[in-house]
Amino acid sequence: MTKVNLYEAKTQLSKLVDRAAAGEDIVIAKNGTPVAVLVAPDKVQRRIPEFGFLKGQMPHIADEQWAEGDEYVRQLFEDSINEEI
Repeated sequence: MTKVNLYEAKTQLSKLVDRAAAGEDIVIAKNGTPVAVLVAPDKVQRRIPEFGFLKGQMPHIADEQWAEGDEYVRQLFEDSINEEI
């Protein structure tokens, strides 16, 4: 993995992009601290969530709990209507 400073990356960006496209990983550092990495797109794994990917991840809420929440919201709504302006 090649490390270059930010100034070099700005002045040599085209060449660095070509090297990254060829498979080389390039670390860009600012004041010696890595801040970015240039890599070829085929090296980046993108996880595209599928429909239903959260199924089973949420805690089950019983119907009566939904009803309690619905009643609470209905009461808040009615109270706001009856408030004096």
